[in-house]
Amino acid sequence: MNGDLMQVAYWIIAALLTLTYLYSGGMKLTQGRERLVQMMRWVDRAPMAGVKAIGVLEVLGAIGLILPPLTGIAPWLAVAAAVGLVLLQIGAITLHLARGEARQIGLNVALLVLAVIEVWLATMWV
Repeated sequence: MNGDLMQVAYWIIAALLTLTYLYSGGMKLTQGRERLVQMMRWVDRAPMAGVKAIGVLEVLGAIGLILPPLTGIAPWLAVAAAVGLVLLQIGAITLHLARGEARQIGLNVALLVLAVIEVWLATMWV
């Protein structure tokens, strides 16, 4: 794949993932259980410390996709951030399947695929 095309693809996917994870992680960090359960049923039985930790990881992953390649400082962190988002989605899919919520994993699968592609695209920064 052409280097310029790879960069365009990287930034498009990075923008989509960043917006998604900043929103999702921000919600987990700023909202209480009662509000989150309305959007994310799995929160009903999860410890709030775990929910907040996932929120932190999502926000850090989003930042890690953008800042390192943008600044040129430690660009390998973009690969690490993308791998972290892959692992988050594997965990999310596993949780939904364990709860019998197989019909709820469509978005998780899409985010997993995008994060896997982003891991590959991010290798151009290292």
